[in-house]
Amino acid sequence: MPRLEGKVAWVTGAGSGIGEAAALKLAEEGATLVLTGRRRPPLADVARRIKATGGKAEVQPADLMDASQVKKVGAFIGERFGRLDILVNNAGLNITPRRWAVLTTDGVDELVRGNLSSAMYCATVALPFMRSRGDGVLIHTASLAGRIVSPLSGAGYTAAKHGVVAMSHSINMEEGANGIRSTVICPGEVATPILDKRPNPVSAEERARMVQSEDVGDLIRYVACLPPHVVLNEVWIAPTHNRSYVAAMERKL
Repeated sequence: MPRLEGKVAWVTGAGSGIGEAAALKLAEEGATLVLTGRRRPPLADVARRIKATGGKAEVQPADLMDASQVKKVGAFIGERFGRLDILVNNAGLNITPRRWAVLTTDGVDELVRGNLSSAMYCATVALPFMRSRGDGVLIHTASLAGRIVSPLSGAGYTAAKHGVVAMSHSINMEEGANGIRSTVICPGEVATPILDKRPNPVSAEERARMVQSEDVGDLIRYVACLPPHVVLNEVWIAPTHNRSYVAAMERKL
């Protein structure tokens, strides 16, 4: 029997990359999916693929930087299902101008709202569903930039992802007594469309050596299927061929 049969999972950023992979993996375990992202066509394609294998999925497009739109998705979940068991808080973004010398106030707003505010909005919508049942799992996609400060990801993205890590741990502090578990996943380089925003192009060969979306999707499925008495607070997942390590070793040689 699928391990998530009867459960409802809301996946943000579900139209591509890690969110797409997570949605497909959770559907394999029997979860009913609510798919959210800015663009309907990619979400509809993921939903079609889930349904083609006998799964269930609903498409709810939204700009998660807009709190009112997040609340509308929450209202849909309440009316349609009356429950939410799993939140995959995955939506995020980066921008090309990353260094303080070129970062603008508009860029700061986009980075903070797109990575931290949106994640907090979704958590505030999800938690009441979970408190009412005394059970639930929140899984947040942060980044190794949420733990390690480096110029690669940029100041704004790094600061926002540090906030996501702190947010997840604070949820466990407050909500663990309510049966709610929060996991923050900190991926290293993952071959997703966000790489297209890098100031320096990333080759196909380099992308092939990185963590793949499906790898993180498998990890999200594992976390979602853990028993209720266990919380995996934080996980790092990185490429074996870690370009940061390689560069550091070459500098020492």
